Parts: sequence; structure tokens; C-alpha cells
Amino acid sequence: MTSEYLQRIVDAELDELLPSLPALALEGAKGVGKTATALRRARTVVELDDPAQRAVAEADPAAVLGGTPPILLDEWQRVPPLWDAVRRAVDRSEEAGRFLLTGSASPATPPTHSGAGRITTVRMRPLSLCERGLDQPTVSVRHLLRGGAPAVEGETRVALPDYVAEIVHSGFPGLRRLSGRALRAQLDGYIRRIVDTDFQEQGLAVRRPDALERWMAAYAAATATTASYETIRDAATSGLGEKPAKTTTQPHRDILERLWILDPLPAWLPSRNQLNRLAQPPKHHLADTALAVRMLGLDADALLSGKEAGLAFPRDGTLLGHLFESLVTLSVRVYAQAAEARVRHLRLQGGRREIGLIVERADQRVVAIEVKLGGRVDDRDVGDLRWLQEQIGPDLLDAVVINTGPRAYRRKDGIAVVPAALMGP
Repeated sequence: MTSEYLQRIVDAELDELLPSLPALALEGAKGVGKTATALRRARTVVELDDPAQRAVAEADPAAVLGGTPPILLDEWQRVPPLWDAVRRAVDRSEEAGRFLLTGSASPATPPTHSGAGRITTVRMRPLSLCERGLDQPTVSVRHLLRGGAPAVEGETRVALPDYVAEIVHSGFPGLRRLSGRALRAQLDGYIRRIVDTDFQEQGLAVRRPDALERWMAAYAAATATTASYETIRDAATSGLGEKPAKTTTQPHRDILERLWILDPLPAWLPSRNQLNRLAQPPKHHLADTALAVRMLGLDADALLSGKEAGLAFPRDGTLLGHLFESLVTLSVRVYAQAAEARVRHLRLQGGRREIGLIVERADQRVVAIEVKLGGRVDDRDVGDLRWLQEQIGPDLLDAVVINTGPRAYRRKDGIAVVPAALMGP
């Protein structure tokens, strides 16, 4: 049974790029919908998870590049020489719209050439809140990035329990129709495949699956924090006498990043604004909040009741608040990518000032976004946004608080308040 295709925000990006560029690589975690999206554009499909087709590609990579374009090389990382074969084909002819490559992991043995100038990569993430259809967005990230304080308005009936349901339910399109035990079983299977299969395919045998699973759970508990990897390791090994060495945990982190399971948010380090004492560690995020919840053994009721994970982890605020921030971060990254902007976070050393999301245009002017779990926004919630306005002046295009309230509006000080369900591309 095939389900109806769910339109994605990245579709517009691909439709704009494919007629002008010879090769596009669509990258993201397994299950985000890369193949379904690419299949809508392909006329020749090479399925490299099919042993027969993979054998042909391994024997002669150029042999699978001769079909009618666009040619889709699905899961290309299973035959890494294909990347260089596509690059050479593009060198011979730059005709647009020839190749689509999808990959759920960076190969353990990277290609000899990065592909820069020949193969353009496009990131695909799980479904944003807008794509999940909770409500019709009334506030556009693209419009905010233009400056000029555009109108902010709209009302929604989406409330805290609905957001919690989305945190738990997953943004993987193939899981949207599932609930209850079936959903939990699929998420468990996804996690087991990472441990039992994906690590081995990346060239690292997992000798102690339980230790890896504890580390992944500790990382999930660190969602939307800048906790050090030593803190994460200590949380994963609480009560154990012997701590694993960094040389043991570093490969785990590297492979999870290559699998796009970890999706850390880099720190904002502007070059044109004189902001001092900026901290550089990234904020920790998993590809999908449902994976984090499942790794921690929690559910919607536990989150709403304030129950924490079994392992102790130091954080400011509740786990639910951090997971809501992660869900918003995923969505804003999808919207910002559509607007050719990037997303970072801001934190002064020591945590004296923090702003959850900095959406930056190519000219380094920014929209600053705070994320609040709650329906009311007061002056305490906008203090760091006001501070940033004082620091960078006109380089701050707009300031926003994304929350769980019912209405979008601008405060008297000009700061926008937007329910998460009403924010869109």
C-alpha cells in the first residue's frame, strides 16, 4: 500500500535548483522522505539497496549513469565511487537536471573529491510543524528576514497538549499514520537498526550495545543544551565505576553525525558585530524529538506530568521545555533553509545571556528568536532580545518569541509573539 505524497517545503527548493544545476544530492536521516521526494522528479532510478543493482554499480559505476535524466541514485553512499563518477560526468557535460543522489549517511570511506562546484547538496529534515498541518501559518520567516517589522497576527487553537503530541509522534512521514504501540515499536526498530546495523555499515563494530544506547539516551537528555561531552558521558555512566575514554565515545558521536541522527545547532559567531565573550559549543539536538523521547523511555503523559528521564542530567528548566525548543528549532531550520538563511544560537560564556535561535541572512543581518513553553510573554522573557538590539542595532532585523499561546501579535516594544503553529516559511 502506498500513501499519498505529502508536499514538502524542500520541494520548492528542488524545483528551483534542478532545472539549473547538473547534480543535486539530497541528504538527511533515514526516513525523512528523501526517496519519495526524489522519485517525483526522476525518470531513471538506480536503487542501490538492491543487491543486483548495487553489484552492477560496484563493477562499473559509469554503467548506471547512462539512463534518461534525471537519474536517481538512491542511497548512493552504498557505492561511494558513484560520487566521483557523477563528478566526472558533470565535468564532461554540465547539462542541467541530470543527476539526483539521495544519501542517509556519509560514507565511511569518503569520495576522493568533495564535489564542490559539480554536486550541490540539499539538506532534508523531518517534517516541520507547518508541514504536519497543525494550523495555517500566518507569520513567515522569509518576511521577517526582509525587516521592516511586518504585521504579525493570527489565532490558533493548537495548545500545549497538541505540541506534546507532536514531540512524541515524530516528524518522519512514514510514521505519521501510526500511534500507540505500533509507533513505539517502529521507533524502537529505528533505534535498534542504528545500533545493530548502521554502525557496522560505517565500519565500527559495537561491542557493547547497552553502553551505546546509554550514551544516546544521555545525549537525548541533553537536548537543547550546550552540555559538554564529558557531562553527557558522565550521565550515561552514572553509577558505573569506570568511565569510557574519549577515544571510545568520540567515534560514536562521529558516526551518529554521519547518519544525520545528531543535528547539533552551531553557535553564532558574527564577524561584523563586536560581541564579546561568545561561547562556541553547539546546542545538542537529535534529528527527531520522538527519537529523544523514546530513547529516554517517556511518553506524552510523562512529559505533561513533569516526569524526568531515569538518568540524572543537569539542565535549566524542564525536559519538556527543551524538547519543545528542539521541535521549534527543527521547524525554523526548515523555514530558514527555504529563505536561503542559516540558523545558529547565541550564548555568552557562563550563560549570562542566551538567545535560542539566530536566523542569519547572507549579509549577517539577523532575526533573533526566543522559545518559550507557555502562553504568556512578559518583560522577563524578552530581556536578552532587548540586550541584543542594544548590541547590534540595525543588524537586528526583527525579534520574536515563539510560544504555545493562542495569538500572534506585536508587543508595544515591537517584539513579535508567535505561537509555534502559526510560524511558517
